[in-house]
Amino acid sequence: MSSGTGDKFSAGPQGLGYIYQPRMALLKLLEEPERTGVLIEGQDDLEFILEDGSRSLASLKHRAHGNRLTDLSTDFWKSARIWLERYAASGKSVSNLRFFLFTTGAVAENSFLKQFLQDAESMKEGNAQSFEIALSESSAKIVAEVETSYFGLNEEERTDFLDRITIFDASPRITEIPDLLSDRLLRTVRREYRQSVMERLEGWWNDLAIRQIAGERTDPIYGAEVSDKLSAIAEEYRSDNLPITFVGKQPAGIDPDTDQRLFVKQLRLLGTSADRIQSAIIDYYRAFEQRSSWAREDLLIPGEMDEYENRLVEEWKRYKAFVVESLGTEDSEEKLLAAGREIFRWAEFETSNLRIRERVTEPYVVRGAFHILANNRPRPRVHWHPKFLERVEEVLEGGS
Repeated sequence: MSSGTGDKFSAGPQGLGYIYQPRMALLKLLEEPERTGVLIEGQDDLEFILEDGSRSLASLKHRAHGNRLTDLSTDFWKSARIWLERYAASGKSVSNLRFFLFTTGAVAENSFLKQFLQDAESMKEGNAQSFEIALSESSAKIVAEVETSYFGLNEEERTDFLDRITIFDASPRITEIPDLLSDRLLRTVRREYRQSVMERLEGWWNDLAIRQIAGERTDPIYGAEVSDKLSAIAEEYRSDNLPITFVGKQPAGIDPDTDQRLFVKQLRLLGTSADRIQSAIIDYYRAFEQRSSWAREDLLIPGEMDEYENRLVEEWKRYKAFVVESLGTEDSEEKLLAAGREIFRWAEFETSNLRIRERVTEPYVVRGAFHILANNRPRPRVHWHPKFLERVEEVLEGGS
């Protein structure tokens, strides 16, 4: 397999091979019935568990363009050695195993391996003979190990073993798989969003694969799980929804006591606790980053965010007017602070119905939007303390 650099010490080919496993597993799993499961790095590179309990062990070989699978190719013989061991351990002729070799290369025209191709006929005596001739003509250590295990079987078992092998040559290369997934599986997703949906699906899938390889998940990953996840992601790209991708994310270095942003200073002016200010900083971060993500993916209608912010400001004005209408010009600072805290409480806990789109219900979208408006320069578009605008210059200079 070529790394594309010409450096014989490059780790590129090996790295591609590791990445190829989960990507190929996803493609093949989605081609099977939903009750099919897969183990990555199970008894082989991939191990597929069918609904009837039978298993298919798959070796994957991602090779350079132009690679040919010949009689002497170690790709085949290394796999055959593993398969013979699995075959014997699982009861030989009563085994429920089948053996697959997926290679991006092509089987050479004059190779006996053509008899194992997907469209080849079932094994016959002459085909078994050609396999045994290939064994006898090689002095390689790996082939000798295969020969020892193979002739440890009786004649019926040898034929049975060979009949379980299928080679899928010219398999998709790692860079081709995303387009195949998109073409086959995302017909119900608008074309402009398919790449985003695929990136999110594959990110979720890679996390699952890592957990499985690391031993944190020991049971198979089933096709139904992938279908459910794909459906859930695709739902977020409907016209009445938007993807939510920053749940659980936090900015580095949160410090409620020293943060100099205007929305934080507003909260300190109210005497808000450090814990609540920290939550506000997190909401601001998530909302800001989420908006940036939507913009990068071109998910927002032109002017949609401006209209949403205008709606929030209008609702804030209504509630602020309700709170302050009972205040007099000479009211104490204590009453002003109480009014400001009530306005902020409303924005934090009673505005979940103010959604940018009907199905976008994640709280940080609304809460963070208010903090973004409270952080607007040179003057905030919303504020909490009733006389904050009169004191804004003092606050901007760092006063309390």
